[in-house]
Amino acid sequence: MSEKVRVAVIGAGLMGHGIAQAFAQAGHPVMLTDANIDVLNSAPGCIERNLVEMGLPVASALRNISVQADFAAAVERADLIVEAVSERLDLKQTLFANFVAMAPAHAILASNTSVIPISEIASNLSRADRGRVLGTHWWNPPHLIPLVEVIRTVDTYDEMFDSTYLIIKSIGKLPVKVNVDLPGVEAGVCDARTIDTVVKNSFGRRLSVLGPMENADLVGLELIRDVHKILFPHLSRAQSPSVLLEHLLSKGETGVGTGKGLFKWSEDSIEEVRSKLANHLIACTQAVSHHGENNE
Repeated sequence: MSEKVRVAVIGAGLMGHGIAQAFAQAGHPVMLTDANIDVLNSAPGCIERNLVEMGLPVASALRNISVQADFAAAVERADLIVEAVSERLDLKQTLFANFVAMAPAHAILASNTSVIPISEIASNLSRADRGRVLGTHWWNPPHLIPLVEVIRTVDTYDEMFDSTYLIIKSIGKLPVKVNVDLPGVEAGVCDARTIDTVVKNSFGRRLSVLGPMENADLVGLELIRDVHKILFPHLSRAQSPSVLLEHLLSKGETGVGTGKGLFKWSEDSIEEVRSKLANHLIACTQAVSHHGENNE
């Protein structure tokens, strides 16, 4: 996608300024706003630090970002609005009502929520405006983690869902389509390949250096509590093995030993996975050893 997309990012904190950076790096003009003026004013410095750490040019990306304290001015010409504020349903619903009132009628309205169903965020809007609403769930840190989940509701217009997917892909991210708007995992939402793609390209990338407890403190325990309140009621409480596993085993599909399980396996594909894992772990071991030598 070569044409420029005018992006407005609402919320300049941990996620917002990284999302703004990703679009700006790809050459898109970004309006970044936040109700907290201190957070807003600190965002360019955070983005500059990120770019320096990545060894990327600073000036060209920062030229594409405008810090705007006036909410209406930030969204009035936007083609795509990405909301990245606190995980509070009432706040998000108010913001999306304001997007409808203040942004162009063609603008795509996206939420970065981790767990709140997109349909609930859009529930107070008209049917026509609900069609413009979808989710773009980025992973922390958004300027470094490639995966972005693009989430539709039953009301989301096909053209806006597909356009968002292509925009995210065009900036060098790895978008995956989530066709069912559910908090948690339900049968039929996605296949085994998609699950592995999501894990490998999101939190899987950081687990070897950032554990879940460290991450909780980094993002803030208030956010973790809010996520738990929404997500935990939907988590499986099954006390017996997965029905899917029982079904596969009943057919004799046990995994690599039989050439089929959750995936189909050939000798070449088995060796490819084993080799990739070994090479990755060797590289990690060498990197740790090299780091230790440098510190001696």
